[in-house]
Amino acid sequence: MKSIVSLNKKIASCKKCPRLTQYIQDVATNKVRRFKDEKYYGKPLSGFGDVKAKLLIVGLAPAAHGGNRTGRMFTGDSSGDWVAKVMHKHGFASIPTSQSLNDGLVLHNAYITAAVRCAPPQNKPTKQERDTCFEYLQQEKEILNNVTTILCLGKIAYDAVCRLYEVKIEKFGHNKLFCYDEFNIITSYHPSKQNTQTGRLTWTQWSAVFSKAKKLSKKIQ
Repeated sequence: MKSIVSLNKKIASCKKCPRLTQYIQDVATNKVRRFKDEKYYGKPLSGFGDVKAKLLIVGLAPAAHGGNRTGRMFTGDSSGDWVAKVMHKHGFASIPTSQSLNDGLVLHNAYITAAVRCAPPQNKPTKQERDTCFEYLQQEKEILNNVTTILCLGKIAYDAVCRLYEVKIEKFGHNKLFCYDEFNIITSYHPSKQNTQTGRLTWTQWSAVFSKAKKLSKKIQ
């Protein structure tokens, strides 16, 4: 626990990417109307969950008015709603919602992180920003040494995971499974409004990914 706490403090104080540092501070200062009375977190986000987990979930980056506001990934926005609901359904989460840091959400056998720790403009981090943030994924991998199944939410997350585990990048698609000697990688469309509200990602498709992840994270010892 000491090592993860130390890493999380390091992430929270990171200012290596000037564009992202400025953007998350601007968003935290110039709030949208619906959150005008709330205090934004406005700093890089660490991962969260069960440090002994077998399932590692990797997203793209915090949302400007979700994680960047609440201080926790997939919290306080529609993507977080989809993540919490499906994780609760499959036994990975204590409650079916993710609204704030003190909402009582506890993850079981799962840890959530992201390829990039600051909310990027238009949800598009540059390659340099992705590369700069990569060291935090590497350090998390060393600490989360029980992981056997990695679920990638989106192409950027998948590319980062392939680099992390030093495997060849295959063609990305929804609910694909790539098996290796000591771990498995599952790919999924990201539960963004762009995907969920257009029907590109349905609830049935989304739940199927976590059903597979649950079986795999139990199967491999």
